[in-house]
Amino acid sequence: MARDELLEMTRALIAHGKAGTMDLADDVVRVPASTYTDPDRFEREKARIFRRLPLMLAPSCELPEPGCYKAMEVVGVPVLLVRQRDGTMAALLNMCTHRGNPLAQGTGKGSRFTCGYHGWTFGSDGTLLAIASAPDFGTVDKAALCLKRFPCLERAGLIFVILDSNSRLSIADALCGYDRLLEHFGFRDWILFEQRTIPGPNWKTAYDGYLDFYHLPVLHAATFGSDFFNRANYFAWGPHQRLANPSRFAQRTGADEKLDLSQMDEADWPHDALLQGVWTIFPHISIASFYGGGVRGAMISQLFPGRTVSESVTTQYYVMERSPETEDQRQGAHEQFAFLETVVAGEDYATGKRQHDALMSGQMAHVLFGRNERGGQVFHQWVDRLVEARDEELPGLFRAASAAMPQEAVAA
Repeated sequence: MARDELLEMTRALIAHGKAGTMDLADDVVRVPASTYTDPDRFEREKARIFRRLPLMLAPSCELPEPGCYKAMEVVGVPVLLVRQRDGTMAALLNMCTHRGNPLAQGTGKGSRFTCGYHGWTFGSDGTLLAIASAPDFGTVDKAALCLKRFPCLERAGLIFVILDSNSRLSIADALCGYDRLLEHFGFRDWILFEQRTIPGPNWKTAYDGYLDFYHLPVLHAATFGSDFFNRANYFAWGPHQRLANPSRFAQRTGADEKLDLSQMDEADWPHDALLQGVWTIFPHISIASFYGGGVRGAMISQLFPGRTVSESVTTQYYVMERSPETEDQRQGAHEQFAFLETVVAGEDYATGKRQHDALMSGQMAHVLFGRNERGGQVFHQWVDRLVEARDEELPGLFRAASAAMPQEAVAA
């Protein structure tokens, strides 16, 4: 069971916390600085990672009902997500098959989409329903002019899409069983409280920060405090990772008191304690729990490469277990989300921008990831592996990663 795996990780965190130790990588790793700055490498990463692997394009609660849609551009590809009548999700290429004009913008609700250029109309499943002035236009095969559909899978209250309609990669296989653990957050029943989009530095520079507790008491001294922890144990499911502080202490939702888990029966461990830390979904998602207004919540950060090697764009979704019931709860949730903007945009991304600008000088050959930064090591190893992998090798890479995991975790 996935819960058993959560319990096992919590036991490991407690044991390290009591011993004052942490799980370390075998050695310090060097990563060429050019992997952050080379424009050609950047374009290969977009093409071979972001256009070939499953991407989490929306939390389910952003599109809660049949007919709800969301139009977005993902690494240059116009995508239209639409909740179908039966509750399933479709991911369509948001381009009219007449001349390529995008059919929808933003978010909304509707059962059909009419092109604003010439009036062709499509159903929510991408079927071409009508051609304006059809007798004048001429004879065409309408069935061959439906919108292109992308592979799509909804798991753990998250919507995953591969931007390759011919992909042979199974989204479920690429998740390596990680989605079964994410199910324990319960996102499928949560609500979307607020969201915003912020600019950032190079996508890997930005993502490195989500895989790193080492910087917390230094960079965030003014927000978290200089005595904040800087250690993390790392748990991996293929390229997907969880990092959590090795400690026997946990905090109950909405309460300031710290619980000593080592002094409690495991049956009494709060559900929150089993999910603490940061959960990352390769190549671009970070999930962290928060408790603004005393209501259980999480910030889901969705990171995409920008138009140049020096840019990225992050959408932050603040999702909550339930809607705030009082004005104090609403205010608390708003304040929590505003605080997180200060931390990420004002501290992490501002520092990442300065760091990336310095690397662009070409004066440093390598950057370092210490033994205490295993998450960054694993991330860059997977980036390198996937940039070089051929299309036909992708399914085998993820199957091999799952096979290397403990069998009880794979079957959970």
